[in-house]
Amino acid sequence: MFSLHNLQSLLGLAVIIGVCWLMSEDRTRFPWRLTLGAMAVQAFLVLLVFGVPGSEVVLGAITGSVDALATATRRGTQFIFGYLGGGDQPYVVANDRALFVFAFEVLPLILVISALSALLWHWRILKWVTQGFGLLFQRTMGLGGASALAVAANIFLGMIESPIVIRAYLDRLTRSELFLLMVVGLATVAGSTMVAYAAILSGVLPNAAGHVLVASIVSAPAGVALARIMLPEKEGEGGAHADYGSALKYDSAIDAIVKGTADGLMVVLNISAVLIVFVALVALVNIMIGGLWLFDAPLTLERMLGWLFMPVAWLTGVPWEEAGKAGWLLGVKLTLTEFVAFIELGNVPAGEMSERTRMLMTYALCGFANIGSVGITVTGLSVLMPDRREEVLGLVWRALFAGFLATLMSAAVVGALPAAVF
Repeated sequence: MFSLHNLQSLLGLAVIIGVCWLMSEDRTRFPWRLTLGAMAVQAFLVLLVFGVPGSEVVLGAITGSVDALATATRRGTQFIFGYLGGGDQPYVVANDRALFVFAFEVLPLILVISALSALLWHWRILKWVTQGFGLLFQRTMGLGGASALAVAANIFLGMIESPIVIRAYLDRLTRSELFLLMVVGLATVAGSTMVAYAAILSGVLPNAAGHVLVASIVSAPAGVALARIMLPEKEGEGGAHADYGSALKYDSAIDAIVKGTADGLMVVLNISAVLIVFVALVALVNIMIGGLWLFDAPLTLERMLGWLFMPVAWLTGVPWEEAGKAGWLLGVKLTLTEFVAFIELGNVPAGEMSERTRMLMTYALCGFANIGSVGITVTGLSVLMPDRREEVLGLVWRALFAGFLATLMSAAVVGALPAAVF
């Protein structure tokens, strides 16, 4: 049954697409078929996972897999860190919530999933899945083979790992294809972090693992559509053909596990460093403006971001009375990364946020589009294509904007669907 909240989300879709069109380099070439097709693909994937009879079995399997991975990872963490990793406590615990330590509860998951992803890639399982999505995007959205494969890889790999898959074709990508690659990388998340987000939300959102998985998948076509609106492909250009081979290879299963673990360690170090720096910078700003009071409370960067993003959150389908909290979460994602935003979402008491809003925020937050990722994107692509570094620098901030809007578009598509689907 449709409601005013569904219409609210439809208005949000129109606003998001309209803003991107206003920022387009060629407003006369609006990709109508691609945009409508992207929204149709998003709605179809959501309905396929949550609305088809028997989908509960699939969702249960996804949740069970996440729980199994979290349990197995906890064993390894406890072996190395003992009670700090969640083992038996040597003292009386007065506050159970204080036992959650991000470094021991979440980051080890990234190591395990990174190694497992590399192993599945070596066994060709993940490669076949990626190639399947690549062919789907190539046929339904008219993407070139290389672009389609990179978009598909972004769903499961990181925003730097996925360009490695098409490394042989990077120099042949047009400016529009390069921009699309950057936008989709910022709009989606890696499989390693996907499981971590699901573990964070498992206690507060039903079918959290299913929502996080679908959120990353449906943000890919959203990123494609918004990238094409903002920077349309010129006629006669693009369409670099890929044979769906890959530069990402491992010598053996052990080699895949070892290299996957090493890659995961780099991700963990990057996440840790970015979080330390950006949390510290936000705290520094709050100290500087802490003497200012507004509405009987000290002014903080988080409160300011909450006010700024309130209408943005409302446009995804969030009720106005919850838009302040939801807008604050969007601001946290943009400045402090989606990891911090997911932790804060998980900490919001049940009485302060409805299940619908929590679900919409899961989709809106599930993407790498944050300020810290700008540096990671520039650094990674500069290594892979040093001759195009200036081009990357000229596009990266627009890519951040489009990637951020792509996750909001995913949330709005979900918000526009009937509540009975979920």
